[in-house]
Amino acid sequence: MQNLVDNPAFIAIASLGIAILLLGVWAFMLERRIKKLMAGKSAASLEDTISENQKTLKDLLAYHQNVEEELRRIDLRIKKKLHGAKTVRFNPFQGTGTGGNQSFATALLDEDGNGVVLSTLYSREKVSMFAKPVVDRKSEFELTDEEKEVLKN
Repeated sequence: MQNLVDNPAFIAIASLGIAILLLGVWAFMLERRIKKLMAGKSAASLEDTISENQKTLKDLLAYHQNVEEELRRIDLRIKKKLHGAKTVRFNPFQGTGTGGNQSFATALLDEDGNGVVLSTLYSREKVSMFAKPVVDRKSEFELTDEEKEVLKN
């Protein structure tokens, strides 16, 4: 027995035997994993599934990009729309015994503070209405105190 262990050919054959045994175990485990992966599928159907998943992913990415673009467009449209209306009623003839709180100033502005201020002055004889354009909550026309009040945030 001692002669066999000292023999280089025996050591080489024993090493190869152990390597073959380890490769056999590895191949067996790999075969089990492949069978588990392919359970109920052929190689062609698995390839089709992968191809179909790639196409679906590509379609989803394109859809996602379209949705993002549409949301940007909607966001821009919303910014241009009427953001709020604020109204203040007042009596322009206070202390004279004339009129009441029939007069008003109303601001119609978008999100950026652009729009118009509408003002009415009511008296027994007539009603006067004024419209003043507004950019960034400011007007090129002189504003009354009530109009300034409705332009505040």
